[in-house]
Amino acid sequence: MGQQRALVVRGGWEGHRPVEATELFIPFLRRNGYAVRVEESTEVYADAAEMAAVDLIVQCVTMSQITAEQVAGLNAAVVAGTGFTGWHGGIVDSFRASAEYLHLVGGQFATHPSVEPCARRGGEQDSFLPYPVRITDLGRKHPITAGIDDFDLVTEQYWVLHDDLIDVLAVTTHPTQPWHPWHRPVTSPAIWTRHWGAGRIVVTTPGHSLDVLEHAAVRTVIERGMVWATRTASAS
Repeated sequence: MGQQRALVVRGGWEGHRPVEATELFIPFLRRNGYAVRVEESTEVYADAAEMAAVDLIVQCVTMSQITAEQVAGLNAAVVAGTGFTGWHGGIVDSFRASAEYLHLVGGQFATHPSVEPCARRGGEQDSFLPYPVRITDLGRKHPITAGIDDFDLVTEQYWVLHDDLIDVLAVTTHPTQPWHPWHRPVTSPAIWTRHWGAGRIVVTTPGHSLDVLEHAAVRTVIERGMVWATRTASAS
């Protein structure tokens, strides 16, 4: 194989700072021999010739919209072997109106619970909770998360709706609280992989802000995930 080609697609809701967030990881890709192309919209997904030349897509596009042609192009590229990865809302809260995109990724952000009502001040920190991320038995053996211990964060704790085709490398549990309507703890995937055709997908749900992306465990998972997801020789 020649030089590996990475496509960074960023945009959407500015609260997740898509430019600054992706700029944290572009140097890693370049140090590891990737030729990196950056696009500020998803229009490139509809270009079949361009997508066929991509070995890895790193997406950071929260909410926003995607056309049927664009999501079909993204799906076709992954099926043919292109890797697809991202973090937080940039991959798991993208294109809420697209059932096809949801089917590709295998999970969708539902909520991030808040602190108790009397402690809320109306800002984003109302949803910053201390919580543990626990590595699963599969995760302890997987090259993305092997050697990483359980770790704690104080940030948005994503509650994700998901299917059974994902391979869960880490989980987080939402406890019951008197001000919440659920009646028992709910465990949600925090890091997962998905095989889709010849392609590999990696989703890391922590990553709301730059400090979370710079957390040693989170950054390691994202960087390893980019390498693992990249098109393999057998999918070229």
